[in-house]
Amino acid sequence: MIPSVLPTYNRAPLEFVKGEGAWLTTADGRRFLDLGSGIAVNALGHAHPALVEALTSQSQNLWHVSNLYHIPQQQALADKLVEHTFADTVFFTNSGTEACELAVKMARKYFHDKDQPERVEIITFDGSFHGRSSAGIAAAGSEKMTKGFGPLLPGFVHLTFGDLDGVTDAVSDQTAAIMIEPVQGEGGIRPVPDAELKALRQICDEHGLLLILDEVQCGVGRTGKLFAHEWAGITPDIMMVAKGIGGGFPLGAVLATEDAASGMTAGTHGSTYGGNPLGCAVGCAVIDHIADEAFLAEVNRKAGLLRQKLEGLVADHPEVFEEVRGSGLMLGLKCKAANTDVVNAGYANELITVPAADNVIRLLPPLTLTDEDIAEAVSRLDKTAAQVEAA
Repeated sequence: MIPSVLPTYNRAPLEFVKGEGAWLTTADGRRFLDLGSGIAVNALGHAHPALVEALTSQSQNLWHVSNLYHIPQQQALADKLVEHTFADTVFFTNSGTEACELAVKMARKYFHDKDQPERVEIITFDGSFHGRSSAGIAAAGSEKMTKGFGPLLPGFVHLTFGDLDGVTDAVSDQTAAIMIEPVQGEGGIRPVPDAELKALRQICDEHGLLLILDEVQCGVGRTGKLFAHEWAGITPDIMMVAKGIGGGFPLGAVLATEDAASGMTAGTHGSTYGGNPLGCAVGCAVIDHIADEAFLAEVNRKAGLLRQKLEGLVADHPEVFEEVRGSGLMLGLKCKAANTDVVNAGYANELITVPAADNVIRLLPPLTLTDEDIAEAVSRLDKTAAQVEAA
């Protein structure tokens, strides 16, 4: 008999009833150190006082009115994002998947309105993850994502990750955009080198293409900048954001330049819940904290400390780990042992990590974790690795 919850997840046998900072507590009182943050969502940790206050205060006044009306909290968050980024305009969604749908529509509508309707193709890369909608899985193109869900949405050209020559060769008079994650998350914590991001920006400029960046997982302070592309000194035309922007409340956004968004006029897109007062009130509190330069400096300091300790861990357990990869507090441990064995052994040590492709475990802790949390995390990883070796 099928369970009442559709069985599409391979869930760990864990249930949590409370969270605080970087820690989660089960009903029987066990405390787990959370290096997953709900897959890079709880950027300010669990039950952050500023987010609790923002949500509680807003919930006592107004939850939802729909986008038939002006929403002050939505305007406030859009203004903050425009102030702190390349963008001129913002559309709010409930998730990264919805953000991907709009990014694809926006790019194609742009060229349609420029009297170039043949330009519909979007170049993407293997190992990518852009959500599980029809557009998202077609963009990723992997068999794991697409098998059984055909016919797929056409118009995506899939290239090998890191193949710059292939990008140039793939550009044609049908190309509309290049879409890429500055740091692949699900693909195994694979950063795009700054030089390659610069080269992609140049290719787009030379051929009149739009550059779409998917910063759903790597954005909102995760790499030590407000958005990961800032390290390369470039800007996109369109950017997808979600996860950390809501700090745990379902919230996503598409940020764009005025030119890239020029085709999206009244009636071309919409969302019933997107940009609701609750989500945007929380999002404002998130951006107020994370966009602060002192906060980001602390993220970078803690990222350096954690990475240094992880390098030592890899050296101590060469049969379990190969290398540390990633940027900021978006780190991966490439494993020699099966990554799922390491994740499961971690559960026994009350430690949460997240598996990814390429036999990697992801470490995506709250950006607010303390030095004491870092020491405890590495201690538990050390114990976990020893147990994997013994097994």
